[in-house]
Amino acid sequence: SGSFMLVNTSGRFAGQKAHLLLPHLKENDTHCIDFHYYVWSKSGSSPGILNIYVKVNDGPIGNPVWNTSMTTTWNRAELAISTFWPNFYQVVFEVITSGHPGYVAIDEVKVLGHPCTKTPHFLRLQSVEVNAGQFATFQCTANGGTDSGDRLWLQGIYVRDAPLKDIKVFNFRRFVALFSVVNATKRDAGNYRCMIRTEGGVGVSNYAELIVKEPPVPIAPPQLSSVGATYLWIQLNANSINGDGPIIQREVEYRTSSGSWYDIQPVDSTSYKIGHLDPDTEYEISVLLTRPGEGGTGSPGPALRTRTKCADPMRGPRKLEVVEIKSRQITICWEPFGYNVTRCHRYNLTVHYRYQAGGQEQVREEVSWDTESSHPQHTITNLSPYTNVSIKLVLMNPEGRKESQELVVQTDEDVPSAVPLESIQGSTFEEKIFLQWREPAQTYGVITLYEV
Repeated sequence: SGSFMLVNTSGRFAGQKAHLLLPHLKENDTHCIDFHYYVWSKSGSSPGILNIYVKVNDGPIGNPVWNTSMTTTWNRAELAISTFWPNFYQVVFEVITSGHPGYVAIDEVKVLGHPCTKTPHFLRLQSVEVNAGQFATFQCTANGGTDSGDRLWLQGIYVRDAPLKDIKVFNFRRFVALFSVVNATKRDAGNYRCMIRTEGGVGVSNYAELIVKEPPVPIAPPQLSSVGATYLWIQLNANSINGDGPIIQREVEYRTSSGSWYDIQPVDSTSYKIGHLDPDTEYEISVLLTRPGEGGTGSPGPALRTRTKCADPMRGPRKLEVVEIKSRQITICWEPFGYNVTRCHRYNLTVHYRYQAGGQEQVREEVSWDTESSHPQHTITNLSPYTNVSIKLVLMNPEGRKESQELVVQTDEDVPSAVPLESIQGSTFEEKIFLQWREPAQTYGVITLYEV
C-alpha cells in the first residue's frame, strides 16, 4: 500500500524500460488495486507508454491489461483482479520510454479488500473443451455494470485474442459476455482470461484453459474375417488411433468402389457383419470413431478393399424360341438377361443339344458368345436333316448353374442320297423289265417319288 514510482524520461533513448513490481497476492475473492498515474511532457509529445500487466503463478507476463501514453493531470484508476485461490498473481507496472523528455508517475497504489467501485469484476471463468474445427465459447460473468463505451475482449497467452460475440445485461449489477474462438485448432489451445476496459479502470478474470481435442481416426484399415455372396465379416482393428479419446461410438462406412452408393452402420463390438450386399461387387470399408462433444467424429480411417463372392444364378434363361430352321442348322433366341440374373460378372452360357444319328444319341454343347446383346441368338450347325433336336441353355457361374426349359425342334427335309447302285436288280420278261432296289442310305425326309 502506498507504492510510488517516478520515471524521468529526459535523456533516455526510446525503448528503455522501468518496472514497479507489487508483492505476490493470493485471495479467494476479487481484489481491487487503486492507483494514481500521471504521464506528462512539456513539449506535448508523449514521454512514454505506461503498461500494466497481471502475471499469474509466476507464469508468462502476457499482454498488457491496461495502458496509456498521455494525461494532462493526475488520474485515478482501478484494477479489479479476479484470480482466485489457490492461484496467486503479481501486478507489474512498466514504463517504456519514447525518447521525448517528460515524466511518468505512479502513486498511492493501494490493495483494497473490497470490490472496485468503478470497474466490474468477474466471477470464476471455467475451462472449455471442444473438438477441433468447432467454436469454443467462453462465458464471462461479471458483477457490475457496463455500457457501450467499455471494451470487452478475451485475452490469451501465446494465442490469439477473441473478440466479443454477444453480451447479455441482466441488470445494473450483473452481465454475461460471450466470446468465441472460431474453428478452434490445436494452435488455439491454451489459457484465456476475460478482460473489460472501462473509463475507470480494467477488470481481469482468472485464466481458464481452452482444451482442443482432435477427433480420433484409426491408423489401420479393418481386417477381413470371412466373405460371402451378400455379406462381409470384418474386424474393426481400431485400437490404434491418431487423435484423442475416449471413443464413445464406432461406425462402419462402406461404399461400392465404383459408383456413389454408400452406407454407415453403428457398431457395438470389435467385429461386424455387413449384410445385404451385392454379389461379386468390390467394396471399400472404413471405420469412423467418435469422441464426446459436437464435431467429435473423425475422418474415415484407411479403407479395406474387398469383393463379395458370386451367388448362384437366380434362374435359367427364359423364352427359348426358334428364329430359323433349315435342313442342317437351327437358329434360336432367348430373353436378354443381366447381372440381376447371373449374380456374378463372370459367367458363361452354353447351348446343350442332343439328337439321334445312326441309331445312337449324339450329345453336344457349344459356348454362346452373344450374351451381351439386346437380341441374343445362336446358330447350331452341322445337323442332320429331318431330325428331332432337343435344345436347352445352361447359365453357369463359379457358384452354380441354372437351365432353361428344353425345346424340341425338327430340322427341315433335304435332298436324299442316291439309290445304291449295287442294289438295283432287274428281272426281264417278254414285254417288261421288273426293277427293285433299296432305299437311299440317307432319305433326309419322306421319299415321295422315284423316277426311272
